Amino acid sequence: MTRVAAVDCGTNSIRLLVADADPATGELLELDRRMTIVRLGQGVDRTGRLAPEALERTFAACREYAEAIKEHGAERLRFVATSASRDAENRDEFVRGVMDILGVEPEVISGDQEAEFSFTGATKELTGRADLARPFLVVDIGGGSTEFVVGDDHVRAARSVDVGCVRMTERHLVRDGVVTDPPTEEQIAAIRADIEAALDLAEETVPLREAHTLVGLAGSVTTVSAIAQELPAYDSAAIHHSRVSRERVREISDRLLHSTHAERAAIPSMHPGRVDVIGAGALVLLAIMERIGAREVVVSEHDILDGIAWSVA
Repeated sequence: MTRVAAVDCGTNSIRLLVADADPATGELLELDRRMTIVRLGQGVDRTGRLAPEALERTFAACREYAEAIKEHGAERLRFVATSASRDAENRDEFVRGVMDILGVEPEVISGDQEAEFSFTGATKELTGRADLARPFLVVDIGGGSTEFVVGDDHVRAARSVDVGCVRMTERHLVRDGVVTDPPTEEQIAAIRADIEAALDLAEETVPLREAHTLVGLAGSVTTVSAIAQELPAYDSAAIHHSRVSRERVREISDRLLHSTHAERAAIPSMHPGRVDVIGAGALVLLAIMERIGAREVVVSEHDILDGIAWSVA
């Protein structure tokens, strides 16, 4: 067993996993898993730069994670940074800050690498399931981008497109620095048009419709599952490997897009950092399911973070 630590720093959140990995058996024994909403991608789509306050929120989380990694005695650490830090002009400032705190250089990975890690993390437990037909389509709906991966035991094709819950919210729902509450039909239509264009791009290289099982990852998808189950609080065990029908996703997406901030915030399983962006995230999921004709989505709590941990092990 090797004790490893993995950090995934995305557009909306930064997450830590400390685990004992046994490559011989394929087991990953989780010791510490945590997530902090830092909104690193705040304003990047508009300015091309990481905002000072977003960097400080991220560095504060890194300092907390450094303590946890030391406490658990992890032997190896890998820090992967995704969409927001790929796009930013001042990403060097981000890199220096992370190195000072955690002692490792964040790897600003490509969308294809991101997809590979997501696929490994999401499907490692599913490959022996007789009730889930292959190939899998793994969809990781992040804050700034969405990754599409089709594969059986290994990745056959992957594509990352610049459609995510934060990017769509900031691009279409923010007026004079404030999120429209609730959005207009015209704003919703504009988001949908962007998503459809991104799906066209993804289909140029990834055979989305050949997949027999849709596996959905990340906060937008897991939150939709929590809402579908009417959970009294966010419950990772209840969400992991749950299934949500397309009809239910459509109902939830419509509800979220036509509700106020206060109504969304009152949902028991809603993380405060997702209140303003969950409507756009749910719409991305719905559009994908409609495009490929998926009757349901299998929701996974294991994703890119688990894939990163396996790559370290």
